[in-house]
Formats: sequence, structure tokens, C-alpha cells
Amino acid sequence: MTGNPFDADGGDWQVVVNDRGNHALWRPFLDLPAGWNIILSEKSRESALSYIEANWTSLGPVER
Repeated sequence: MTGNPFDADGGDWQVVVNDRGNHALWRPFLDLPAGWNIILSEKSRESALSYIEANWTSLGPVER
């Protein structure tokens, strides 16, 4: 893969969370940074973002 793997919409996505409760999108083929845990694996970026919107209570508006 060339370029930034987070720029492309296609492919699988994961929702990860750290010990502070911060949520983030992550690509399953990348190593997970220390302190982050996978809480959801999704097929689409849109479904992963919807999960974050519904479950991360300190979240402001999500850029789509």
C-alpha cells in the first residue's frame, strides 16, 4: 500500500479505545499502538464512525 492508509475509505476498519476512553479508527493490518484495545471490527468506515458517535460520550461532531 502506498500513501496514508487512513485516507482511503475502502477496506476494513476497527474501532479502538485507550484507557482514557478515547476512541479512534484503526486499520486492522497496522500494529496497534501500546495502550489501545480493539473494541469493534467493521467492514466500512461509515459503520465504524457510527459506532464511535453512539458510544463515545465526550465526542464532538465527527468529520465524515
